Amino acid sequence: MSVKIGYLLPTRESIMEGRPEAEPLLNLAERAEKLGYDSVWVGDSLLARPRHEPITLLAGVAGRTRRVKLGTAVLLPTLRNPVLLAHQVATLDQVSTGRVILGYGIASDVPNIRAEFRSAGVPFEKRVGTLMEGMRLCKALWSGKPVDWDGRWHVEQGVLGPVPHQPGGPPIWGGGSAPAALERAGKHFDGWFPTGPDSKGWGEQWRTVQAHAREAGRKPEALEAAVYLTIAVDENVAAAEKRIDDFLQAYYGRRPDILKKHQACFAGSAAAAGEWINGYVEQGARYLVLRFAGEHERQLEVFAKLRETIKV
Repeated sequence: MSVKIGYLLPTRESIMEGRPEAEPLLNLAERAEKLGYDSVWVGDSLLARPRHEPITLLAGVAGRTRRVKLGTAVLLPTLRNPVLLAHQVATLDQVSTGRVILGYGIASDVPNIRAEFRSAGVPFEKRVGTLMEGMRLCKALWSGKPVDWDGRWHVEQGVLGPVPHQPGGPPIWGGGSAPAALERAGKHFDGWFPTGPDSKGWGEQWRTVQAHAREAGRKPEALEAAVYLTIAVDENVAAAEKRIDDFLQAYYGRRPDILKKHQACFAGSAAAAGEWINGYVEQGARYLVLRFAGEHERQLEVFAKLRETIKV
């Protein structure tokens, strides 16, 4: 199975830099497709880390591309009513003729994200149970059959139209590296999609996900093994390190050295970047989603060429 390479659009960065226009983002998505990338991704936040709304933006990307998959890295479904979300995703999947992948997350426990949940009227402490029930309700609605539901939400003989282009709905990948997240991914999701840690640690956790899948009577080989990587490439290593540190500090408002303990980050030359990425591939990663720390046009070109050195 060949390794797939995805590209994360800089929706958060464009807002931080006072450039809210969507056209440059759509142009980057088109460029990524022309350079051979397999997918285009967007992040999610309402108020904690302001950015473009992901489902809406991906609909725009769908209209400007023909081949690339369209993914969320990651969506916070708990912030949304699942009946509405099921309808939006089904329509996006139809608009894109079945190119949607949903990365799901529960969000980090930090003050601004807790405030974001309060603003949406969603109890932060119950976000895991809310996410899992909402996912089950979405899948029930995506079946196209009448749905009766009596839980956090109440549905009576609800029939969704249209249903997704992909039968049963898009694949859903679970994010996170905590033990509970690994178990959820193995038992309930279609793939695992963390932001780290290093390649060896990622491999160990991936084998834990596979073990949970076996325990649940699932086939581990049916799960997608993905990873979200933050990268700054420059032959001047010091310049690359400064760029990624400045990027992380501005993006999260937290110390880069702390963030790097939990997020897979690389700063250095193109050749070294290839070796670093191959470390994940050797551990079993089959879908690599790249977040560039600035200079998107240049780094898109660099990794399009570097792809030839990535092991399969």
